[in-house]
Amino acid sequence: MLELRHVYTRYGKVECLKGITVTVQKGEMVALLGANGAGKTTALKAISGLIHPVAGEILFHGKPISSLRPEEVVRLGISHVPEGRKIFHRLSVLENLELGAFLRRDRSGIQKDLEEIFQIFPILKKRLKQKGGTLSGGEQQMLAIGRGLMAGPSLLLLDEPSLGLAPILVTTIFKMIEAVKAKGKTILLVEQNARMALKTADRAYVMETGQMVLEGSAEQVRKNPAVQEAYLGGSG
Repeated sequence: MLELRHVYTRYGKVECLKGITVTVQKGEMVALLGANGAGKTTALKAISGLIHPVAGEILFHGKPISSLRPEEVVRLGISHVPEGRKIFHRLSVLENLELGAFLRRDRSGIQKDLEEIFQIFPILKKRLKQKGGTLSGGEQQMLAIGRGLMAGPSLLLLDEPSLGLAPILVTTIFKMIEAVKAKGKTILLVEQNARMALKTADRAYVMETGQMVLEGSAEQVRKNPAVQEAYLGGSG
């Protein structure tokens, strides 16, 4: 479904991605792991058209998307849930969700997706008229994912969904992400909580300073001694 081939990006003169290659198959959840500054968020921004590669190719269903604008990428079926949630604090929960469907015209499909989101995130139905800014951190994360799903994507890019959440909420959010996958969505997940990511993902890549240093099934990556030492507290 998605392929990054030897992708390079720069911020000014600083090279951020140094020839990364990533593949995501339909129906998979693939995790991108790595420390802060490794280039994980930059990779997602390159896929969603927020920045453009200086070299290499990004293909979606075999077609190049590297030069497309963000709204064109969304129309193709890629939705990006950014780090830090970025919900609209002064708008209601329903208005935030409706904005996710801004580019759509299929009213019946929008209503169907709204009902599916309420199945996965039932608390959002109870909070429909509440301002987004009054929700708890966990609820805001649910709203951010729900808004991303309202675009009707086939591929969901999730950037640090557990960031800043209490451990019990992290478990809840990951169960909900599994429910999203069970609905047939393909997911590329950037996550610092390597333990939870590797428990949930099918495959994983590990990034360091803009390069891929390891890839494999989630189980293979989890058992790697370097990954255990750096990300899992030294134990499997």
